[in-house]
Amino acid sequence: MALEAQGTPRILVVRRDNIGDLVCTTPLIDALRARHPGAHLAALVTTYNAAVLARNPALDAVHVYEKLKHRSGSFLANVRARLRLYSRLRAERLDCVLVPAPAPRSLRLARSLKPKQVIAAAAAPSGTRHEVERTFALGAALGVEGAPGPMRVYPEARLQAQLRERLGAGPWVAVHISARRPAQRWPLERYAGLIEALAREARVMLLWAPGAKDDARHPGDDEAAAQLLEAARAAAPVAVPTPELATLIAALSLAERVVCPDGGAMHLAAALAKPVVALFGDSPPERWRPWGVPHRVVRPESRNVADLSVSAVLDAYAQLARESGDKQQRR
Repeated sequence: MALEAQGTPRILVVRRDNIGDLVCTTPLIDALRARHPGAHLAALVTTYNAAVLARNPALDAVHVYEKLKHRSGSFLANVRARLRLYSRLRAERLDCVLVPAPAPRSLRLARSLKPKQVIAAAAAPSGTRHEVERTFALGAALGVEGAPGPMRVYPEARLQAQLRERLGAGPWVAVHISARRPAQRWPLERYAGLIEALAREARVMLLWAPGAKDDARHPGDDEAAAQLLEAARAAAPVAVPTPELATLIAALSLAERVVCPDGGAMHLAAALAKPVVALFGDSPPERWRPWGVPHRVVRPESRNVADLSVSAVLDAYAQLARESGDKQQRR
């Protein structure tokens, strides 16, 4: 597709799934901007993951809609708002819509916008390619070449300053405990043991997905975090509530290193260039490991995070600390 011959081509990336998936799309967005500096480059995302793209300098626009299952108002108001958004996008006469995650609903949405071309990824991931690489490959149809660069997110300076003032001096290690799938959840008593050991060398901030565990729209770990803070009270971890995604990004940006299960927080940490110890259960590290940063993946043979020992995670952390410390000294 010869976009250069079309004056100012209009390109839209549709990513309506999870936080980590959208983070993994940021190298593609950077590459599209570099390849087509004069294009109007935009993204269509949801209220759930939109903060991932806030302040991204490669984008001209971020269009946001609220999924029905996340709606804050009435059903009719939600549907009307989405239809108005789709109508505006159709009026833009898009040249190309890219769909990295080609679920039937996403494909129907892309086609309903009446672009000149829809470019969709393969229906199912294949081989051992990382999600960044799989998504980046979509750019080939638009002249993108080479290897994907780093993932990027951009913290809000105001939130960073507020947290820095509240937290005080570090160094900080962030421990994020939340995971959606049961096989990715580490027992709270082991998190307590980990925090007690980490607190001997650094201050620990505790992060988690906010909300009640029985919230059908956004299950959270408020109860688990309260239990963990009590169990690890002697180590004095600092609870950092993150009622919205922007606060989580700001908090992670202040950490020197991050320990967490595979999930959105892990990808955000990598996009902030933080060394990561990642706890993996039944998801494939080949596809979802931290991209582009020093990291250690800890995964038991059973593929259930509950079978990981505290010592195994601490060993991985010590190795990572030596590696990332050496790199910082060389700079």
